[in-house]
Amino acid sequence: MSALLSEILDPKLVVLELREQTAAEAILEIVERLRDQGLVEDFYKLADAVMEREGRTSTNTGEGVAFPHARTDLVDHLVLGIGRSTTGIPFGYSSELVHLIFLVGVPQRMVTNYLVCVGALARVVKDKGRREALMAAATAEEFVELLRSSSLTVE
Repeated sequence: MSALLSEILDPKLVVLELREQTAAEAILEIVERLRDQGLVEDFYKLADAVMEREGRTSTNTGEGVAFPHARTDLVDHLVLGIGRSTTGIPFGYSSELVHLIFLVGVPQRMVTNYLVCVGALARVVKDKGRREALMAAATAEEFVELLRSSSLTVE
């Protein structure tokens, strides 16, 4: 696993069942969690930056996963908020609903760290069995542990 990814994975930043039903609302719900944990002050601006970026090119992978993100000085270090939706959320122009959302806020100066982090996450969730295990996790702690243990076996 990327050392960076293991440092930012936090069960307190995982929303196991998103209440919201649209991409914009789900992004706001995840960013609110980042705010509640003291990782971002102006969460509306961060949510707007993520939605603006998502509007240019959707981060929906087509496999039920999305990686919305923003490069911004609204965060001091790389932050990762995660949301899960059993019903799925329309994201971008794909007909494939998104069930796992990995939202990343990254300072302008940390582009390489962002790429390493998202690359590690993408390798973990590309496997259908791993995605199913994440969807079945009963607690945020179990969800994070699955990410950690799965990424140890990723080439």
